[in-house]
Amino acid sequence: MAKQNANSQKRVQLLTVSQWLPAWSKVRFDEKTFQSKPEKRFFLCSIKASHLKALTGVYRRSTKDQQARSLDPNVQRGHEEERSEEIREFIQYGFPWCEMGESKRSMPGAEDLRKPGWLPTAILVNILPPGTVRNGIKIPDEDLIQLEEQGDRISLVLPKGFSGTSWQPKKVFPLEVIDGQHRLWAFEGFNPGEDFELPVVAFFGLDRAWQAYLFWSVNITPKKINRSLAFDLYPLLRQQTWLDRFSGHSIYRETRCQELVEALWSNAESPWFQRINMLGEKKQEREYKGPMVTQAAWIRSLMASFVKQWEGSGTRIGGLFGAPPSQNDPLLPWNRPMQAAVLIFAGKSLRTSVEDSQAPWAKHLRRVGDVGLLKGDDPAFYGEYSLLSSDQGIRGFLFVVNDLCFVETERLALREWRWEDVFEELSGGKISATEEEAVNAALKSFAKTKAAKFIEEIAIGLGSYDWRTSSTPNLSENERLGQSVFRGSGGYKEMRRQLLLHLSERRGPYVDATKVVMKSLGYKK
Repeated sequence: MAKQNANSQKRVQLLTVSQWLPAWSKVRFDEKTFQSKPEKRFFLCSIKASHLKALTGVYRRSTKDQQARSLDPNVQRGHEEERSEEIREFIQYGFPWCEMGESKRSMPGAEDLRKPGWLPTAILVNILPPGTVRNGIKIPDEDLIQLEEQGDRISLVLPKGFSGTSWQPKKVFPLEVIDGQHRLWAFEGFNPGEDFELPVVAFFGLDRAWQAYLFWSVNITPKKINRSLAFDLYPLLRQQTWLDRFSGHSIYRETRCQELVEALWSNAESPWFQRINMLGEKKQEREYKGPMVTQAAWIRSLMASFVKQWEGSGTRIGGLFGAPPSQNDPLLPWNRPMQAAVLIFAGKSLRTSVEDSQAPWAKHLRRVGDVGLLKGDDPAFYGEYSLLSSDQGIRGFLFVVNDLCFVETERLALREWRWEDVFEELSGGKISATEEEAVNAALKSFAKTKAAKFIEEIAIGLGSYDWRTSSTPNLSENERLGQSVFRGSGGYKEMRRQLLLHLSERRGPYVDATKVVMKSLGYKK
């Protein structure tokens, strides 16, 4: 409970919890990987809900308020609006009233089902020590929360000038939420009163990798939540190597690739809608008789490109949806619907470019045709003799879009596109949305970004590339030999090289980025 002192700074009394085992000293602590040795204690206290929100910066951002991005919460985290809405209803009405519709609430005797909505579980926070840097900004002294020890008593001293609910830091929020952000978000637009407090467990100067580890251990072990959701709620988990070593493979990468392929197959906006062989069926066994790349091949291609794992200094180009090259580099805080939307947008852009193409190769494939395609399908994009309906072509396309966007991350302001931007596209600010609605909202939102225009230009450039396979009827011998280089395991690398070379010889905003990528990969013209 915060108390006013003579020097006008509010204080919160703490209870110290000493918790350390001698065996823990054998843990390998390393500041370079954000795993510096933590303190041997943490603290318990209660803080007003409105004050905790103000000190952590947990609120729903809107691009309409034009607030500086530098004042975003310190750790970029995913937000499931439906969860916060459910918690808000529970706080006000308890269970089962919180799950009842209006008709049931108006029935005789329904009032007896209203209960208190207690929140006895602690919010986990980290107190930033002096000198901490977040979002590239060092926390100034006036934003700090200090520990004050007097004998056996210890208190939190809130920042000078802390005014409560409406307080804003000069530059950096002094607290960052490790676990419990959805409970804080539940108070968005709902004022529980000045006396409503929340239990808090506070660590002091807990390094960022340990925060990610603590989030995982609290939410995954022993109580199980969806593991993929955990990677959206806490993106920093994507770079925790201990998770990979524990499982023997990348939990995040494999699970996320499967989900993205499912989205590409099931979303009607996707150019690959119901055109991915999800079950590995033979052509004669499935309803759609056109060529389809298997789900397994799609997963491998995504893991090699957009969800690529960083494996040390030998890795030159990383994946936009994966972990960055070092612990010091920020992640793109894109959740699953946003990632799916980027892939769908890129695919739609390429399909449009190919359909508009009057290049000789495209005209040739349209003359050859394909009886297994759906009405309106362009054989140049979907046909049996198009590399774009093959494993090699799909991977090549994914490689190039990821490569070029990766090296242009800063210029394209990729980190500026947030879930809050997508939320504004949902009909009527709808809190609960299906996966397809969320992806479609993300598509509309992404289309307004610099990155979308960049990807459209890449697609236009790729539309003039010769996507014919070596088995295309009526090819000249030179053409057949030229297209045969994509066969075999070396075909992926050659496809990537040729697509980059093709773009480097065109005019477009991607030319400089293409040269950077080719140099990084050791490709020569």
